[in-house]
Amino acid sequence: MKLAMRIRVARQYAKLSQMELAEKLGISRGAVANWESANDAHPATSRMVKLAVLTGVSVEWLVTGRGRMTHESGREEVPALDGEFVHDVAERRLLGAFRRSSARAKSLILELAESHAPTARKFRGTLHD
Repeated sequence: MKLAMRIRVARQYAKLSQMELAEKLGISRGAVANWESANDAHPATSRMVKLAVLTGVSVEWLVTGRGRMTHESGREEVPALDGEFVHDVAERRLLGAFRRSSARAKSLILELAESHAPTARKFRGTLHD
């Protein structure tokens, strides 16, 4: 996951708007928007540390993408590389539980989820452990 996406995920994890984060950091909303865009604008190291503290994420994860996103014990996390498009806490928990399940349980979970999403096209494939 690229730095821009990690910054956005951290901000969303803290339930902050770009403006709220900018105010807490003492910068403009545009600076936060630039960091979150694909134009390769990066905050200074001192701001990265403050950003991690303000949003409750690990400095290592924010800067490098390695390790756990947070330091909270007992909180299930999707590894950073797998979490690029998984921002919702419930979705992360479901994905984590699904990955730890047996092949039979995965099949039942998938069947249950698809039965409650009738407009979704169902995939008829084989699940692997």
